[in-house]
Amino acid sequence: MAVFKEITCSQELGQILDESCQRQVVLFKHSTACPISSRAWREIQNYIQESSDEVLVGMIKVIESRPVSNQATEKLGCKHQSPQVLLVSDRHVIWQASHQEVTQVSIMEALEGEKMPFNLLD
Repeated sequence: MAVFKEITCSQELGQILDESCQRQVVLFKHSTACPISSRAWREIQNYIQESSDEVLVGMIKVIESRPVSNQATEKLGCKHQSPQVLLVSDRHVIWQASHQEVTQVSIMEALEGEKMPFNLLD
């Protein structure tokens, strides 16, 4: 099972970005007021249950932790969306998906290198 951590402050965001230098991090930006995000959260939970502990999954609740969500957008240099999943390696986003594209399968494919890196999609 993947390691899961909710990110609620700047210090925790810094720690998870530091961790991305050691292993890949799946960062999920979740709106607790959105039904699409609720569906995406279930996909993330399924991924956590089925994956290995080699991957760290972090979640930012974008309403409850707005300053941290904004800071993540700024530090990672990608447009804010919610729900949104970011695959982070060495403090850089290498893949992202949002809304209906947030699925257990898409995350697994991105981690296995079957999805194009984020920077090639622009």
